[in-house]
Amino acid sequence: MKKSIIEEYIFKALMYVSVLLVVYFASSVVFSVFRRGLPLLSWEMVSELPGGGFYMGGSGGFKNAIVGSLYIVGGATVLGLLISIPVVFYLNVYLKADSRFAAIARLAYDVLFGIPSIVYGAFGFTIMIYLGLRASLLGGTIVVTLLIIPIFIRSMDEVTKTIPTELLEAGYSLGSTRLETIGIVVRQIAPAIATATLLSIGRAIGDAAGVMFTAGFSDSIPTSLTQQTATLPLSVYFQLQSPSLEVQNRAYAAAVVLTFIVLVLSIGGRIIMNRFSRNKIQ
Repeated sequence: MKKSIIEEYIFKALMYVSVLLVVYFASSVVFSVFRRGLPLLSWEMVSELPGGGFYMGGSGGFKNAIVGSLYIVGGATVLGLLISIPVVFYLNVYLKADSRFAAIARLAYDVLFGIPSIVYGAFGFTIMIYLGLRASLLGGTIVVTLLIIPIFIRSMDEVTKTIPTELLEAGYSLGSTRLETIGIVVRQIAPAIATATLLSIGRAIGDAAGVMFTAGFSDSIPTSLTQQTATLPLSVYFQLQSPSLEVQNRAYAAAVVLTFIVLVLSIGGRIIMNRFSRNKIQ
């Protein structure tokens, strides 16, 4: 048997093993969460606010954390898109491919991409103290927005760079301005926007460190941007700190809801990506 064929079999076996390991660990995490949390999950848990002594075994649910997470993630996603899309267009449409400024900007976003969320939280908390602001829904939304902007930009930027230059030049040759050419770019990177949104939501909704400093925590649903709000990751964290085993199991019930939300968003994102991919020119 030739050496090249043996190497191919070896690497193919390694790939199979790697896939099986990933599937095993992911399945183990999901199974553990659902095994402990699903039996305690009820309509009361997701539809009621925490009652007196909820974190010590009292009645009620964690509706406040569900709504708070959706508020923060929804607001951060909208703000992140509004900021990131113009940046991507500027780097790829208005600047030249070999622009030094574009290279420095991409390096900066790569660095920001890898910074832990607790650093963003500490930074946001420092700014809030300097401005005399308290922890609030607005503070949590801004910090999570800063957290996901690098994900938006780098995910969309990598796809935008693959757009054929001939496509843009064809638009220019027909008399289109750079601003009008952006419409062509949008149709081509629509799947990338959906993918970036999905990745950003996944990281934003699971963040606990950043919002712990800036969003605070509350047993009620905020009615204004200046009020504190709970999130599902923090609800899980606080319930796991309880000495009561029942309350700890409730934390797994909250984790089930969080996993379900991410699953629904993932499926929705896949459907959107498949739909927009039809308009992409290879």
